[in-house]
Amino acid sequence: MTEFTVRHNPERERFEVLVAGNAIGKAAYKKYDGGGAPQRIFYHTVINEEYGGQGLAGKLATFALDDTVAAGLGIVPVCPYIKKFLTKHPEYAGSKVAITPAHLQFLEDALAARAAKA
Repeated sequence: MTEFTVRHNPERERFEVLVAGNAIGKAAYKKYDGGGAPQRIFYHTVINEEYGGQGLAGKLATFALDDTVAAGLGIVPVCPYIKKFLTKHPEYAGSKVAITPAHLQFLEDALAARAAKA
């Protein structure tokens, strides 16, 4: 198995898997506080194809969700991988927040604003 590191990169609003200092995977989120309690909307998780099959996505998700819970934030699982991961890991059920239209609109607006800057 490849030696890797997982870290939180808050400036880029994502958790990253690093191999030899290079990001080879990420779990991207947007911070959201419109629901009364602060939350992270996870919207995209990916591991580079050549590193697939090593369990890195699961390790990334565990790190990201543990950090989110420790920070007292709710988990909004828009990302299909995180959504599926949560069904297999009931220990996060108390922090899971149901997706609402407000979450989806916020995410759409945030991603559109980021794309417009690029």
